[in-house]
Amino acid sequence: MVLITAVLVAAASLALMVVARSLASMVMAFWFALAIGGVAGFMTHRHVRTRGCVREKTGSMLSGRLDLLEQELPRFEMGLPEPASAEMLDRMEAAVERADLLRRIADGMHDVEALFHMDGRLIWISPSVKGLTGYSPEECAASDDPIALLVHEPDLGFCKGAIRRAAERPGNEVESFEMRLEHREGAVRWVACQWRRMERDGEPVGLRMSAQDVQDRKEAEYRLLETVAELRRSRALSEHYLARSNDERMRLTALLDAIRLGILFMDRDHRALYVNRPALEIWGFRADENLIGVRDVVLQSRVATLLQSPDAYFRHVADVLSGEHDGAAVEVHLKDGRVVTEMSAVVGKGVDGRGLGRVWIYEDVTAQREIAHRLIELAERDPLTDLFNRRRFHEELERVLADASRREFEVGLLLFDLDGFKPINDAFGHQAGDDVLVTIARRVGGIIRRNETFFRLGGDEFAVLVPDADDAGLQELARRIVEGVAALSFEFDGQPASLTASLGIGLFPRHARDGERLVAVADAAMYRAKEGGRNRWVIGEPARSESDRMRSSHDETKTLRRED
Repeated sequence: MVLITAVLVAAASLALMVVARSLASMVMAFWFALAIGGVAGFMTHRHVRTRGCVREKTGSMLSGRLDLLEQELPRFEMGLPEPASAEMLDRMEAAVERADLLRRIADGMHDVEALFHMDGRLIWISPSVKGLTGYSPEECAASDDPIALLVHEPDLGFCKGAIRRAAERPGNEVESFEMRLEHREGAVRWVACQWRRMERDGEPVGLRMSAQDVQDRKEAEYRLLETVAELRRSRALSEHYLARSNDERMRLTALLDAIRLGILFMDRDHRALYVNRPALEIWGFRADENLIGVRDVVLQSRVATLLQSPDAYFRHVADVLSGEHDGAAVEVHLKDGRVVTEMSAVVGKGVDGRGLGRVWIYEDVTAQREIAHRLIELAERDPLTDLFNRRRFHEELERVLADASRREFEVGLLLFDLDGFKPINDAFGHQAGDDVLVTIARRVGGIIRRNETFFRLGGDEFAVLVPDADDAGLQELARRIVEGVAALSFEFDGQPASLTASLGIGLFPRHARDGERLVAVADAAMYRAKEGGRNRWVIGEPARSESDRMRSSHDETKTLRRED
């Protein structure tokens, strides 16, 4: 290149020499041209050498960039043909420029981006990780478990579970969650993570993680929570001072809620002013329901479905409000079996001389009624067999006979006792005797009909009262009872036992016209059944007028009872 330049310069000089008119001028022009050619050649040589150095430096830098790319992204394989053409070099230079651009973008990134193999090994992580955790990308890549290195220990298990779920999701689905990264100096920062599976040709090739620093938002949330807590504390303090100013009212409210009575205050316009908790419970309202300001017609519509007779109750309320009723206690029966007593009174007059309203007081007396009923049952029932006892027998006998007299129908009375009960009781003890009595009560109780009443009069003596009876029906019932008792068998201490029944029948008013004589007739018939061989029934005979002879006959039968 230098030689060609010198020749061209020399040719230019010769042209100048032809034009020159003197030899001296030609000599001067030759040397001038030669000097110019030398300078030009030196400059050309320097330019060529400089371009060679630049290309060599560019090739070295490109090679270094490619080596770095190969280290950071081993999943991309780059093959460089030898020797590299100018086009290939241009493409490589463009790739280096793009990689350099991506590196600058990554260096300026605040969020954390990372690529992982499917087995959890780190491929690449953005330099921004150092700002959040204090660990450089190289330290993260060198770690055996980069997740454990970066994630706060309490969040580690949850994080790894989420990563496993992300690895199982399709590539178009994202697993999003929040966790804490731990700085190497101990501080923690909240980040919002998104994990996505990367795929190639439908096959998973890795996992991409994007983490956004949300520490400021979390701190704002904490400050908000603190503010809310402070507001709550301020509210509690205000309520405290308000409560102190209303101590008397609160004491009264607590007292009214603690008592068993339900209390409802209604103003003069028939709107609720106060309802205590027992009143809400009695009438089926929620404990926290606010009824203040509700009109009485609305309250009545709410409780109508609870009442057995809503129309009658609402007429009673209307009578009380109109002054036709003094508000004395009345019983209200509910459909669920509860019994509620209600009373009311007018609240004192105001400055205008008008009443301030009315207070209604309710009490659930269901438990008291059940206790009273139970006490009555205990007084009227035999505790062993749960049958009606002798006291209830005489009450029921008088009632049924009075009803029969009015309606002119006959009443049958069956009396029976057990043949052979005393030997069982003596041989095997009272427990065995009790078992026999309970079994008899259950067996005969299954024989009698709904309108017939079964009694245990004492010991092994029983009675059945049959209203609206006739001879055929009484004898059929007597047969079923006698056969039912005879069919029972018992075993005590490995020994079999059995017994029978002797039954007497009395009929009102055919055999007697009062209860006492009817019992005497049936009793006498029962002992004639015993005298006749037992395990049978006998219909009684009309009562004799001589009471002494009746008592004498009754005394004679007591001997047979003692033998049993």
